[in-house]
Amino acid sequence: MSGSYQATGPVGRFVDKFEETAIATLLGLMTLLTFTNVILRYAFNNSIIWSLEVVLVMFAWLVLFGISYGFKVTAHLGVDAVTSLFSKPVQKTIALVAGVLCIVYGGLILKGSWDYWAPFADLPPTSGRWFPTGMDYAARGRSFFETDQIPMPNALRFLEDWINYGERYSKMPRMIPYTILPIGAALLLFRILQAVGRVWTGQSASLIVSHEAEEAVKEASALNKEA
Repeated sequence: MSGSYQATGPVGRFVDKFEETAIATLLGLMTLLTFTNVILRYAFNNSIIWSLEVVLVMFAWLVLFGISYGFKVTAHLGVDAVTSLFSKPVQKTIALVAGVLCIVYGGLILKGSWDYWAPFADLPPTSGRWFPTGMDYAARGRSFFETDQIPMPNALRFLEDWINYGERYSKMPRMIPYTILPIGAALLLFRILQAVGRVWTGQSASLIVSHEAEEAVKEASALNKEA
């Protein structure tokens, strides 16, 4: 069984809406900005100098949103040549073991993402090599780092007092584009937990894409031969 699964709880529905809206918005803005820049370049010999960096940032956001969304729609590829040889109960057990390993991996990604992003937001990263053992308040802040060309929106000038000790930003702080790291990691872990839950309850047989399309092609081919 594969495909998109609709969440039933309020948290799940909120995450679904947030994820789908973000992906659609990013795709639309990337297309609009790229199209506008092409028109300006070839029709008016001009360009939006910061557009390339913005598109690159949005593409990175889109990729990280897409990783978690892939778990929702069971679109991630995997190799099941060995597991398919076993009975259904054994396949389920293997899928659950793989799910637990994915949960551990997702937790490590979340810790690493927070630890990388936090200094750019003038926040403490966690201590501990593999698992959080506390907060490292002695870590050096990096809130003064800026992007290369993205201008600083006036609506975000309050960040200068919040995280940059009153110093003015000439460009957008890196904290903003890097925010997708902890958000994307948290969404990934949430989607993995959902996927493992579906396997546990029997709603799905695996964490990876199934062979329904392949089986449908075989059935259609057999029908054509009979005809």
